[in-house]
Amino acid sequence: MTTAEKNTMDRIHVNYEDKPCYDIVLTDSFDLLPEELEKIHISEKKICIVSESNVAPLYADTLKKLLQNHCRLVITHVFEAGEKSKNLETVYGIYETLIRHQFDRKDLLLALGGGVVGDITGFAAATYLRGIDFVQIPTTLLSQVDSSIGGKTGVDFQVYKNMVGAFYMPKLVYMNIKTLSSMPEREYLSGMGEIIKHGLIKDAAYFDWILRHQKNILKRDFQTLQEMLYISCQIKRNVVEKDPKERGERALLNFGHTIGHAVEKLKDFTLLHGECVSLGIAAAAALETHKGLLEDEDYEKILSLLKAFHLPVFTQNLDPAEIVETTLHDKKMEAGKIKFVLLNRIGEASICKTLTNEDLLYAATSIIR
Repeated sequence: MTTAEKNTMDRIHVNYEDKPCYDIVLTDSFDLLPEELEKIHISEKKICIVSESNVAPLYADTLKKLLQNHCRLVITHVFEAGEKSKNLETVYGIYETLIRHQFDRKDLLLALGGGVVGDITGFAAATYLRGIDFVQIPTTLLSQVDSSIGGKTGVDFQVYKNMVGAFYMPKLVYMNIKTLSSMPEREYLSGMGEIIKHGLIKDAAYFDWILRHQKNILKRDFQTLQEMLYISCQIKRNVVEKDPKERGERALLNFGHTIGHAVEKLKDFTLLHGECVSLGIAAAAALETHKGLLEDEDYEKILSLLKAFHLPVFTQNLDPAEIVETTLHDKKMEAGKIKFVLLNRIGEASICKTLTNEDLLYAATSIIR
């Protein structure tokens, strides 16, 4: 029996501009990683594993041992965990490590960790020597269903989230679903904000599936997680293939993010990203109900599902007017108009550019208690 036959594995092919680009591999260990990387000729490459201070002690040595006999050299670069490290200074540290070890354009970066690691490593890869290959190895639920797929990379600039970045595709996205078992509960549940979002914007049947499988998702049952990840990754794949540079439909993935990002900044990143997305979803759903797009029953269903995964639907100690003001500095602004994603119904969303400041204020006020 081959290694591939021993391991549970799903594979999703991702195209870019109608051409094959990279695979998403969902499996139950890191065992298949050398085999997958050999497809991009790692025997000729140096590899730098980029990780952060919480994840590196768990998995970096395992990867290093797995790969050291398959490539020219394996090194690690570890930075301090947390959103506050998502800046150009951290990228400069990666550049320094790569220069010191004489990495060239034929070498490879591995992003081992959550969304912050993936975004920073991808941006470093896009800009080091005008482009070096990288691979996403997401270890959190949030990064597995969201940031690792689609080629968005970037860092925060001062208080502005993801203002500096590039679209740069990975060579592979490798997901070891078993890493989810080591996640702290709050961080694990934060990922459900993005997953619920996928059902809300694109697939009502998936939204209902999440409702039915709450208990197994909370228990982190492997088979349930594998099915959930596969569906969410397919939804994200389908969207980014149609609109890789976010000129149209891809903006639907920002549902819950406009107000969510504002809350994230104003709370000084004390709330997790998925928690802020949950608040953004709750605010958007309240506005949609107010405008007659959603039935009261659906509004309650959305809030109930978010709360089932211990995600916040209300917050405190924020001024709604300040939330609105912060949204108006968001990078989603276009020709002076905010691009706000609204649900037409559960499973279908659209982009609205006609909301007034009063509409935004209503949405922001709805989540303050």
